[in-house]
Amino acid sequence: MINFYEASITCPICGNNTDVSLDASNGDQDFYEDCRQCCHPIHIHLHTNELTNRLEVIVNSDDD
Repeated sequence: MINFYEASITCPICGNNTDVSLDASNGDQDFYEDCRQCCHPIHIHLHTNELTNRLEVIVNSDDD
């Protein structure tokens, strides 16, 4: 199984698309990535669904 992915996410503050690198080797994760346009932190929740072998990415603002 491949554990490293590139994804394009949308900043929940300004709507700008930002590319992020995702490392799914450690299972479920919560981390922050700063938007390259507005510099606000983006909260990213990474979930690996082992039953379907799918990677789920949930994005919200820092205050959600």
